[in-house]
Amino acid sequence: MTRIPPNIPSKPPYPETKTLPGFITAHRHLPGWRLWLPLLFQALIIVAVPARDAYTYVAGKPITLQTAPVDPYDLLRGYYQTLNYDISNPTTLNGLPGGNWFDQMTGKTGSVYVVLQAPDRTDAIPPQPWTPVRVSADRPTDLAPNQVALQGHYNGWQIEYGLETYYLPEDQRTQINSDILQVQLDRQTFVVDVKVDEGGNAVPTGLWVSDRNYRF
Repeated sequence: MTRIPPNIPSKPPYPETKTLPGFITAHRHLPGWRLWLPLLFQALIIVAVPARDAYTYVAGKPITLQTAPVDPYDLLRGYYQTLNYDISNPTTLNGLPGGNWFDQMTGKTGSVYVVLQAPDRTDAIPPQPWTPVRVSADRPTDLAPNQVALQGHYNGWQIEYGLETYYLPEDQRTQINSDILQVQLDRQTFVVDVKVDEGGNAVPTGLWVSDRNYRF
């Protein structure tokens, strides 16, 4: 039997590895799920918004919104339009049932629902915009067949509906910009076609500049 001399260690003299609080030793491996789970969560967030918009585009109820007059030279952005709507202004909604909600939100922000009602005439060209009839802090469940509830976010001075940026198709960009510029210079407004789902989410689907209809 081979004997090991007493001055020779029986195993390599590796230094003892110490772990300080809050640190992971170099030879310790992280579980795989701790790497892919955050990535999966981020991917789901990225996919969720387009998927919701796609659902709203397919299943949403079509309505028409009235734009608000703005400086035409501030409106044009080349690749997209920055739009505002009559119902973006709290003053327009303050006198409606539930409109006193804005008085209670001084210095605050929050979600709000605007109930819109279809016009009497539905075959007009361009289409007539839907009319706001009441305001609600909670999603209404008692809507009439000719009504929708559009969800917005009050930022302290106006309501945003996620419909404020309108991207232009490349092949129609020049014509649309030209038409909108002329309408705005004449201090006229145009209307935007929108689809709204049962949750109050909305996506733009087209716009009318005078009697010209641009679909996207």
